[in-house]
Amino acid sequence: MANQRRVYVETPRGRIVNVHHRDGTISMELQWNPGFSTRANKNFNDVQGYIDSTVIRFMTPYTPMRNGILYKSATLGTVIGSGEIKQVAPYARFQYYGNVMVSRITGSAWARNGESKVITNNPLQYDTSRHPLAGKMWFERMKADKKDAILQGARRFLNR
Repeated sequence: MANQRRVYVETPRGRIVNVHHRDGTISMELQWNPGFSTRANKNFNDVQGYIDSTVIRFMTPYTPMRNGILYKSATLGTVIGSGEIKQVAPYARFQYYGNVMVSRITGSAWARNGESKVITNNPLQYDTSRHPLAGKMWFERMKADKKDAILQGARRFLNR
């Protein structure tokens, strides 16, 4: 499971500043609002959770779908609020990059337990009957299409 990373804002201690001028010295004390870091931390972490869950939701129609494990693996492998979307299905990487992988020994798409595979130049064929936008590099394609909606939602989330 992914480690949950949190943004942490810390406010500096107050300090006294003396400004010397030809007419005298001005002395000021700078104090941070004591509740600022608590509010800022909560807001940053809440909006990161919103972004993570929205990215997973928007990614779903772009993710190849046969039995549902691949797109569900994003929810299962991600700690919402961590800022990292992890798809934990064992074949997620090869599906994401979209090239057929074959056994080093037999050249078959099936490999023995512990046997490594090599990437070929043959592109995968994706079934788009259940997810019409399915294909390789689904996060990048979703981001290109939905980036503005995600950022706009995050702004609204912060300004609520």
